[in-house]
Amino acid sequence: MADQISIDKQETGSGGRYVAVVSGHEAEMAFSRASPHLIIIDHTAVPDALRGQGVGQALALHAVEDARAGGWKIIPLCPFMRAQSLRHEEWADVVQQR
Repeated sequence: MADQISIDKQETGSGGRYVAVVSGHEAEMAFSRASPHLIIIDHTAVPDALRGQGVGQALALHAVEDARAGGWKIIPLCPFMRAQSLRHEEWADVVQQR
């Protein structure tokens, strides 16, 4: 299911969010930009209707791929992103654990 999830990035001056809309429900992963080379993921919200469908994981993977492409690192303050990053050792190149 996660491969079919379309994710958009919405940026503001100091941060932004990754948004996935699935079956009319919106899930998001919010971030703030600590520096040009560092973002802090501080919030992930997946509505109950989408739980268990891989939407949160798709958002996390998208953030990791975006960081790799953009040349920045991620600090996972959000408990969900932190748990995902600990499960995926292959993300260690862009995820900075505290």
